[in-house]
Amino acid sequence: MSKDSVFVLPILSLSLTGVFTLSTILTSQSLPSTASPLFDGQPFMVIWNIPDLVCNRHNISLDTSSFHSVNNPAKVPDQFLILFYADRLGLYPYVDVESRRQFNGGIPQKGNLQASLEKARADIIHYIPSGSSPGLAVIDWEEWRPLWERNWGSKRIYRALSISYARHKFPSLTLRQAVALAKRRFQSAAKSYMLETLTLGTRLRPRYLWGFYLFPNCYNYGWEQPGYTGHCSKEVQKQNEMLLWLWEVSTALFPSIYLQKSLGDHRSAALMVRNRVQEALRVAALPKRTYTAPVYVYARPVFTDQNKRLLSQGDLVSTLGESAAVGASGAVLWGASADYNDKASCEAFSAHLDSTINPYITNITTAARLCSNFLCQGKGRCVRKDYNSDDYLHLSAGSFSIRRGPAGRYEALGKPSLTDLQAFTTAFTCQCYAGLKCEPETLILLSEKKLPRRLRSTNTTRFSVIHTVPKRQPAHCSRSDSAFHTVFKKDRSSRDL
Repeated sequence: MSKDSVFVLPILSLSLTGVFTLSTILTSQSLPSTASPLFDGQPFMVIWNIPDLVCNRHNISLDTSSFHSVNNPAKVPDQFLILFYADRLGLYPYVDVESRRQFNGGIPQKGNLQASLEKARADIIHYIPSGSSPGLAVIDWEEWRPLWERNWGSKRIYRALSISYARHKFPSLTLRQAVALAKRRFQSAAKSYMLETLTLGTRLRPRYLWGFYLFPNCYNYGWEQPGYTGHCSKEVQKQNEMLLWLWEVSTALFPSIYLQKSLGDHRSAALMVRNRVQEALRVAALPKRTYTAPVYVYARPVFTDQNKRLLSQGDLVSTLGESAAVGASGAVLWGASADYNDKASCEAFSAHLDSTINPYITNITTAARLCSNFLCQGKGRCVRKDYNSDDYLHLSAGSFSIRRGPAGRYEALGKPSLTDLQAFTTAFTCQCYAGLKCEPETLILLSEKKLPRRLRSTNTTRFSVIHTVPKRQPAHCSRSDSAFHTVFKKDRSSRDL
């Protein structure tokens, strides 16, 4: 893409059915308050967490200027995003499925929790040496799941070892009794490991938002079947409610929205993603808090089963676009070292960042800010009224263009039309930030005579919407007389129209 090329999507892909059910229509009054953004004025942020060592060796630059924070998955302390793999936090008990070798006891009920917490304390202090700045702390413990029934497939080994351990300790038990005891003790020990480790993290570094990667999950597979809806089953929702103890301690949720190649450029991808995000938002509201924990989805720029195939623009809409529209606080774009391990893959990724990923990130993050500042007075996040609609936070192609600016960073240039603003009010409502009151602007206000003064100025003056990467600082609530205070920058080189 050349520096002068334009990248803008339609502002809304409106639902073709036009059917809304009472159970899915949302208003600002029906939504609980949510945590304020980590960066002031950024209702949806995208975070880089991709290794670049091989690309650097080949002198291939990866443009990360559109990302709100750039982090390396390697063992580098003091980053905005810290990803705690199993070997970086405590003494996590697990089994190597291939070798059957057991580490730290193998199963939670045979582990040494106190020793694990002591090591976890040292690990947290090492990787997050200062607690003065906000950030994200993600625990990536994937070997077993805390609910017995969810340990299927290769994870059945944790059930088998737990049953064997119960029968060894109590030889007189029948098989049924041993299974029941093994289940109780496994779930109790698993809960203790996760709960106490998470509690330790939130106590030591309270300004970081803590949670477990892949939690919650929707398990909404089967997208190749006809009639796929993406809905989370009632059974899965009930199981997620059994994890209330986890949601009560988590200060952020980190579900995964990775795509397999079979979902590429397919409508099922959007259905899968929106329901995973919606389930995360649902469980975030289960604890009795004054506001809900934010949801940061984990996305990947390649397919999980074909890691040299990059997501298309349509796939980005189905992942990042869906997440922003449903109400997530942001996305972590994660990558494995195997994804970009040679010159060819680095060149392809670099070109894709320039042509597709960075322009799209600029599009949705600017649109999210625009909608927040207009519809919610900058005091809340725009959320679909109907989560299952096809409405997106996209800039209007008729009002905006996205180009590279003089500094090489993508910028969204233009001003919203009355139609653009009406589209926001039609498809979206507001989820207010904690401690703030916001009320969606109504269609009644959107007439030429009744437009608020702060908006009428946009009809006579040319503005530039500048996408900026904020400094690492805590979010704060600033009052402004202009709804576009954090979004628009007047173009002094142009005359009034």
